[in-house]
Amino acid sequence: MTSALETLIELSQERMDEAAKKLGEALASSQAQEQKLELLDQYRNEYIGRFRVSIENGIGPDAWSNYSAFLGKLDAAIEEQQLIVQQAQSNVSAGRQLWVDERNRKKAFDTLAVRQEKIAEKRQFKMEQKATDEYSAKLFRRHAEQ
Repeated sequence: MTSALETLIELSQERMDEAAKKLGEALASSQAQEQKLELLDQYRNEYIGRFRVSIENGIGPDAWSNYSAFLGKLDAAIEEQQLIVQQAQSNVSAGRQLWVDERNRKKAFDTLAVRQEKIAEKRQFKMEQKATDEYSAKLFRRHAEQ
């Protein structure tokens, strides 16, 4: 195998490894952002539960206003977190595609290397066959001369 091809294979392996590392980081980040969204949703549900209990027990206009304002802030935070989750998922998709592309590139180089090895093996076999044929012919001539 040529050293240029070996270099390409090594570089493609490094690029594939780097893409895999980045994909892993993107997956971890996406999971962390999804967990934050789940926590916000859980907190919102708990807060609504407390708000309902307060309403049932009687609540003043100031407390009503405070609960409503805080729910609005929670809803805004949830919407923002949903956008962050979508971006994180987009990063995962892009990272996955990059890894697939790098893996395919490496496979192509590996296939080329195997093809070159087979060509070299055929060439070597032909050289060995030619040497064997020449040796056999030389022996035959020697026996024929005697």
